[in-house]
Amino acid sequence: MKATTNETHDPALQSWVKSANAAGSDFPIQNLPYGVFRRRGSHENWRSGVAIGDQIVDLAAAAKSARSAFPHEASDALQAAAGHTLNEFMGLGHAAWSALRLALSRGLRAGSSAEALLKHCLVPQTEAEHSVPARIGDYTDFYTSIHHATHIGSLFRPDNPLMPNYKWIPIGYHGRSSSVIVSGHDFKRPVGQVKPQGADAPVVRASQRMDIELELGVFVGAGNALGEPIAMAQAEDHVFGFVLLNDWSARDIQPWEYQPLGPFLAKNFATTISPWIVTTEALAPYRAAPPERPAGDPAPLAYLDSPENGTHGAIDMQLEILLQTPKMKEANQRAARICLTNYQYAYWTFAQLVAHHTVNGCNLRPGDLFGTGTLSGPNPDQAAALIEITHGGKQPITLPNGETRTFLEDGDSVILRGWCEKAGHPRIGLGECRGTVLPARAIQRDQDDRATD
Repeated sequence: MKATTNETHDPALQSWVKSANAAGSDFPIQNLPYGVFRRRGSHENWRSGVAIGDQIVDLAAAAKSARSAFPHEASDALQAAAGHTLNEFMGLGHAAWSALRLALSRGLRAGSSAEALLKHCLVPQTEAEHSVPARIGDYTDFYTSIHHATHIGSLFRPDNPLMPNYKWIPIGYHGRSSSVIVSGHDFKRPVGQVKPQGADAPVVRASQRMDIELELGVFVGAGNALGEPIAMAQAEDHVFGFVLLNDWSARDIQPWEYQPLGPFLAKNFATTISPWIVTTEALAPYRAAPPERPAGDPAPLAYLDSPENGTHGAIDMQLEILLQTPKMKEANQRAARICLTNYQYAYWTFAQLVAHHTVNGCNLRPGDLFGTGTLSGPNPDQAAALIEITHGGKQPITLPNGETRTFLEDGDSVILRGWCEKAGHPRIGLGECRGTVLPARAIQRDQDDRATD
């Protein structure tokens, strides 16, 4: 497991990119996350970059003009990272990721001899637009918060809120990778079959119970061969890094369709991720022990357990949901926080997700994406989905301007943010994951719809 720190984590490091040294920056020199971008409104090719302060290091430009400043192993990794997606670089594995991170850290430090070469490779973040940072071959969404699972279960099964397998196995389902979009790309309210309470037949209509789910996205790096499981001891070596993830959910479509095979159209219309992948290595100073399991809970089975996982398998990462309505935008009012939680509360760690996903021999590939599931904490203000916050829509929340919400209305924007900070170390952030719900497409009414008019 790669939870050790090195010189790139030194809290005293400063960058010649002055904005990276500002207090509260998501992207100090100790972070250096990867993404894919181009200049806003241009027809340039997409290419990879690294965020530093309010700037982006254009890795394609660096591979052409500054490659001589990088040691051999880092130079090869830079060339692999300079494409229009990060998949090739992700597939190289931990040694290559670490080598390039170290070379970039040294090149961006105050006083570096590489400043003259690298400063010509900078693009202001305000001038950039982003694409999904990797070609996502497969997307699996998990269910790692026992608090979310219990809260949701209590709404539908008050006498048996938590299914008996939950404490034994990381629950997941395979989602739709084609509808994963990057922050800032808005989407239309989904349409699907809904069976209203007391109705004899379902109708086709726009979802009226649009929800959010605050999750982390886990990007797979180096994969494994078909038939070869990944052991817990090596699981973290296969994780490239993390993004914020909003698993938008149509709560009125979901209960009608999910029996017996699980989520389908209620989930696959859009999944929004933040543009910057914060590497597992960057998060090393913020690792923590997972929460102690309650007395009586079973210990993880052997393939899901390791001494390292018990001491630092979790990440102490703060996560928040902000909501901004159209009226708030018109009045120039800031988005309101409706949840503040922490990834450390997850019942299953990201290493356990990798080990479980592959125990049957399933092969992972560079760029595959895992969702952690909704990351609710134990307290009411740590509920990370509206269905929890409003108790299934029965208790609306009141926003600072007096508006109320049970579920999302057209024009509502949701912003997810995440960051790590601790005494003696700088704050590093994941940036922003933003999306706005647009009105649904026009529906051509079918015979069943007319029968309900």
